[in-house]
Amino acid sequence: MTQDRSGTGLDRRAVLGAVLTLVALPAAGQAADLKPEVEAAIREQVGGAAATDGGIALRTPETAENGAFVPVTVSVHSAMAGDDRCRAIHLFATNNPTPGIASYSFGAGIARAEVSVRVRLAEGQTILAYAVMADGSVRRTAARVAVTTGGCLT
Repeated sequence: MTQDRSGTGLDRRAVLGAVLTLVALPAAGQAADLKPEVEAAIREQVGGAAATDGGIALRTPETAENGAFVPVTVSVHSAMAGDDRCRAIHLFATNNPTPGIASYSFGAGIARAEVSVRVRLAEGQTILAYAVMADGSVRRTAARVAVTTGGCLT
């Protein structure tokens, strides 16, 4: 282990790891600071189950030039058998006039829980993806998208 030459005893790797952890936390933790209408939309689709981060991937562009056509891909890491089967994926936009932007249900015969869609975003905001599993657990993830020209009319 290498130590900082200043004599503080701090390992550079440990400090870098702590900084990277703090930078990564807001993306996943943003679900805690939601508007009441977004929370209500999530509860309507997901119910009262506590969501956990991980097990779901959300791919979006960092910046969308036109908010009317923002590509979004969601995939759930699942065996798609037994309790490890994804039953539904729900997408929410935190600053859209209507937060719920898409919901997909999966039957028992589906081999992979993955959807690709183009969504409308009113402005730069966070997209939230929730996956409801067969065992009743809920997985979530989030991605921030900057929008140059808004795609929703109010």
